[in-house]
Amino acid sequence: MFLPSHSHRCGAPSHRRDRDVSSGLTTAPRCAGLLVVLLLAFVFFAGAMPRRASSSARSHHPVYDGDRPTAPPKITIFSAPLRPPDGSPARQELAVRSWLALPGEVSVVLLGSHPSALSLARRLGHRVSVEAAIDSSFTGTPFFHSMVARAQAADADICVLLDAEIVLLPETITLLQKFSRIDRDWLLVSISRNISSLNKSQEIPADKWASDSSDRGLIMAWNNPRNPLLAGVLPSFLYGRGAHSRWLIHEVLSSEMRLVFDASSLVLGLYPEDFSNSEGRLPDGSWEYGANRHLAAVYGSYCYRSPRRDHSPMLYEVVKHPEDYMLSKAEEPTFSNFVRGEQQNAPAEVDSPWDNNNICSADHLLQSYSPGTSEAADVPYSLGMLLEFVADENRSVVLGVAGASYRDMLMSWVCRLRHLGVTNFVVCALDQETYEFSVLQGLPVFRDPMSPKNVSFDGCHFGTQCFKRVTKVKSRIVLEILRMGYNVLLSDVDVYWFRNPVQFLHSLGPATFAAQSDEYNETGPTNLPRRLNSGFYYARSDRATITAMEMVVKQATKSNSSEQPSFYDVLCGKEGVNRVGDDRCLEPSTNLTVVFLDRDLFPNGAYRGLWDRRDLRSACRELGCFVIHNNWVNGRKKKLRRQVMSGLWDYDPSSRMCLQSWGDAGSFRVIRQFHVSDDMDS
Repeated sequence: MFLPSHSHRCGAPSHRRDRDVSSGLTTAPRCAGLLVVLLLAFVFFAGAMPRRASSSARSHHPVYDGDRPTAPPKITIFSAPLRPPDGSPARQELAVRSWLALPGEVSVVLLGSHPSALSLARRLGHRVSVEAAIDSSFTGTPFFHSMVARAQAADADICVLLDAEIVLLPETITLLQKFSRIDRDWLLVSISRNISSLNKSQEIPADKWASDSSDRGLIMAWNNPRNPLLAGVLPSFLYGRGAHSRWLIHEVLSSEMRLVFDASSLVLGLYPEDFSNSEGRLPDGSWEYGANRHLAAVYGSYCYRSPRRDHSPMLYEVVKHPEDYMLSKAEEPTFSNFVRGEQQNAPAEVDSPWDNNNICSADHLLQSYSPGTSEAADVPYSLGMLLEFVADENRSVVLGVAGASYRDMLMSWVCRLRHLGVTNFVVCALDQETYEFSVLQGLPVFRDPMSPKNVSFDGCHFGTQCFKRVTKVKSRIVLEILRMGYNVLLSDVDVYWFRNPVQFLHSLGPATFAAQSDEYNETGPTNLPRRLNSGFYYARSDRATITAMEMVVKQATKSNSSEQPSFYDVLCGKEGVNRVGDDRCLEPSTNLTVVFLDRDLFPNGAYRGLWDRRDLRSACRELGCFVIHNNWVNGRKKKLRRQVMSGLWDYDPSSRMCLQSWGDAGSFRVIRQFHVSDDMDS
């Protein structure tokens, strides 16, 4: 196949940046040993590198035709530094320094919000930036689909995505500059090599190079990042937990939208000797590998169509000849040839980078499609473990409760909390479907075994019997958490947060129960009968509050109504006999003070007609709102429509990612904001 020469630059013209002197190959004494290895690697690169012997039967074509001069491509390298023991800060710094030492116009974007990434960027200068707005699980593991989406939003000619400990060699840039002249969209993949293979001999056969047997160690680069990589949607894979890179390469080939170049015969990068031995910091990391296997099995054609069998017309092998790089038509990816002899060190569920037999076994596929038996649901965390993991310094947690009918609204709520930096939240799933969905979205979720069965998808709005059953779950779960010694902010998922209210609510002091008022009149008392909203309240883990909550739960259990009237009748008394002033009640048996929150700060859905304002966000900013409740509207579809049309929506269901505005790409929204219609599904 002949590939014509042409420079295709997708971004606006850019000027070469000055090289930062701090990007030179110098480092602290702790990196001295690795620096020696790095220097040896560069020396080794200048000598004889392993070559794949090409078959005489194959035809080879130059990467490009002609010597027409082109401007050097603007290359952006993306990587997500991992925390110890998944990753080593010293090795990561050394790797980033090797990227900055590459020739040409190279910049680096570190993905994630961990302070170590910010510290590293400050040390290495202006060519290194940090993108914190990357979706991550509650354990801190970034999502691969969010990382790829961020790279796709880059103002660059070529994006490179790789692990944060891979040392890149200069040949990487030489090769990418050659490929920048190809007038087609393409994806280049290569497997990095284990530095333990370096020895005194420069003649090392290619099949003796050690290679990581998981997705880690792969180098991926592609041009024209604003053009799609594949025809479908990239699932919510957890980064570094297997399957995602193999799945992506397979789907790019199957989509036939990009040429795929396999450069595994070249040595473009090196990684540490123990790269494949880290299985993460979790008590049991198998659930993360299981979640990725589940996604790889049920999305796309990975388990149903093999490019090896189809002899994909889009796949080429890159071969290094003495005078130039050449392309050879390939029948299958060749980087699987470098994974021999190391399988005993890999997690049992991970096989070679192209072998999908383990992921696509018949038993696994049967489990993947059987509700309640999917590997994705096997998360080794009890409620107590989750609370200990997420609670803030005051032992306060935010509790959200949701079923399948509100899972998109749950995710918009979660995305907003993530945007505000709120990490001390847990989610109670009312059904197995929501539980498994939440696991795949990386949420700290637990399943309530006593939740009502057969929760209606469309018929569980305010006033229905389904609604009444579901609301009683919330107070019972809150009481359970209070008894475990944690303060609880119960927030319905239709409550939109402008600011984090936890510290303000905690400052109200002990023996104080703070709740939103449902009173819609703009003047007059806010503590009138039945105006306590049980969808947003803060309860402290003290004796007075626990005793009062026990009384509420007991009465609600016997009631044919929702739990909301029980809150008011117990805490404020029938007809409000325990009211104190216009905004409080005092429960006499426990001396618990009930505070009805200022409606300017915590407005309900009927207050001041705020939801009808053209610019709701500005109106709430003027009032100083912490939150606004999307209640006083009947029906799930109307609630969704009102929130989306008001611009208070932070989740894209089509990509299962939080909506973002990313730095160098200007205002970028992931894929598209979904349209809410009368017959919209959740």
